[in-house]
Amino acid sequence: MPLHPRAELVDLLVRAFERAGASRAQAEPAAAALVEAQAQGLGSHGLARVALYCAHLRSGRTDGAAVPRVAAARPAAVLVDAACGMAYAACALAVEEAIARARTHGAAFAGVTNSNHFGVAALHLAPVADAGLVGLACGNSPAAIAPWGGRRPLFGTNPIAAVFPRRDAPPLVIDLSLSEVARGKLLVAARENRSIPPTWALDPDGRPTTDPQAGLRGSMLPAGGVKGAMLALVVELLCVALTGAAFGFEADSFFAESGNRPRIGQAFLAIDPGALAGRQAYLDRVEALIAAMLADGARLPGERRRQQAARAQAEGIAVDDALYRELRALAGA
Repeated sequence: MPLHPRAELVDLLVRAFERAGASRAQAEPAAAALVEAQAQGLGSHGLARVALYCAHLRSGRTDGAAVPRVAAARPAAVLVDAACGMAYAACALAVEEAIARARTHGAAFAGVTNSNHFGVAALHLAPVADAGLVGLACGNSPAAIAPWGGRRPLFGTNPIAAVFPRRDAPPLVIDLSLSEVARGKLLVAARENRSIPPTWALDPDGRPTTDPQAGLRGSMLPAGGVKGAMLALVVELLCVALTGAAFGFEADSFFAESGNRPRIGQAFLAIDPGALAGRQAYLDRVEALIAAMLADGARLPGERRRQQAARAQAEGIAVDDALYRELRALAGA
């Protein structure tokens, strides 16, 4: 596939989002996040999402003029209202608040309400790691997973991510969806007319399917069976009960151009190691565990994404011709 410079793609996406009705303040962080996801090899959360984001802006599912604001705050807790805009500016504000409060109080929780699709969860935690803090992030999403023993999807695929700063090395990054695979992988497979493994999703009748379109209309299988379903429930409660956001079953699918405003939630936790055992003790313990993992031949989580992003920065980001033409058309180029 042809390679394109990161800056060119970010510019295309900003233009596409602005053309669809987003303010520059909404468009820029969204564009940067989607291009970074593509650079890391996460196409399901990258450029494949642009057309749907634009459709949601045009239809009013997303308010492109929204301005996120702090809606409630105590010293170590804060709630940010995304005002039904694109999630990225609101999440950036929440993370900024969490970092500042964790530096003062040792730890801080930031919730986001009335939000939208927030892409790759771990990307929001980069500033937390840069500040030398441990970070956790999670978010709910439109219903895709049924409660264990149930048949109706109620929970989202509900990603969880964590970052742990290291001594003289990039942070350890852990990022996972609570479905067997991210739902965006079905979107990519459908775009490319590819089948999917029968272990990924169920069709609307509850049967395993290899058709990604049927899987998008049906439900996702949870990672780890009952344990994944329970973790998805935990994320729903953290991101909704604490923030006043919408549950997954109350939000229409991200993959439909029309529908309600999702109003889902996100949650971020920042922790200062210096407030507990101390920064040096923390770094010693992290490096001891990583050394043991590497000695056993393990691959560190997030390392492949980091390497792909570095290669994309040096060489460009691979985008197939059809998708590139679509991006240019959305940008009016």
